[in-house]
Amino acid sequence: MSESHKVDDLIAQLPNGEGKALPPVHSWNPPFCGDIDMRIARDGTWFYQGSAINRPAMVRLFSTILRKDEQGYVLVTPVEKVGIQVEDAPFVAIDCDVQGQRQNQVLCFTTQVGDTVEANADHPLRVVIDPSTQEPSPYVLVRDSLEALIHRNVFYRLVECMSLEHYEGVMWQGLWSGGAFFPVARHD
Repeated sequence: MSESHKVDDLIAQLPNGEGKALPPVHSWNPPFCGDIDMRIARDGTWFYQGSAINRPAMVRLFSTILRKDEQGYVLVTPVEKVGIQVEDAPFVAIDCDVQGQRQNQVLCFTTQVGDTVEANADHPLRVVIDPSTQEPSPYVLVRDSLEALIHRNVFYRLVECMSLEHYEGVMWQGLWSGGAFFPVARHD
């Protein structure tokens, strides 16, 4: 079967997308049907056979059947799953609504595909420092094991919301959200 037919078949198996609930991809266990030439770039752009997918509704639809498992990132339907490439995180947090301050603060992120997620103990923030450049890459867990890279502009805005806290015996600059503290940078 050609790769374009695989994608057409995948699309045909999807619900019409009019409902708000996500499909139960975690409960589907179809056979792995190989990889397709689909990639999510670090900036959140989806590509198919080297061309950007410029239809937001199609990207949104694919994002609802995305899962990370032992094969890596896969698109899953009840009857098949196919592997795709993800350069960093599958989502990018492009905005953040900040309510409250310090321990009462709530950070609600919006991704490039329209998902919203409140950072809390179930949806933690984490920051990875690149050892060669010392550049931070901040992430928030969106669902299951799928994260959003927090866009640089959003992260810079969040710096204003950081507080200095004692965390696990060390002083940290970090962010509060949903009653949880997320360390970002050690304060020595």
